[in-house]
Amino acid sequence: MNAFNQHPDQVFRVRELNELLGMHTDDPAVNVTRSRLGRLTRQGFLTQPGRGRYQKRT
Repeated sequence: MNAFNQHPDQVFRVRELNELLGMHTDDPAVNVTRSRLGRLTRQGFLTQPGRGRYQKRT
């Protein structure tokens, strides 16, 4: 959530977010991040303006 709070208007792809956070960009790490982002979207913290893209809910 810190990355989204620092860049509230930016739309992130999962790999871009992993790179920004200094995390691995291999498939297993991306899948973990995608799962977490999906949970945050369902909880109402994020929106998904396009397939595979996530943004902070305003």
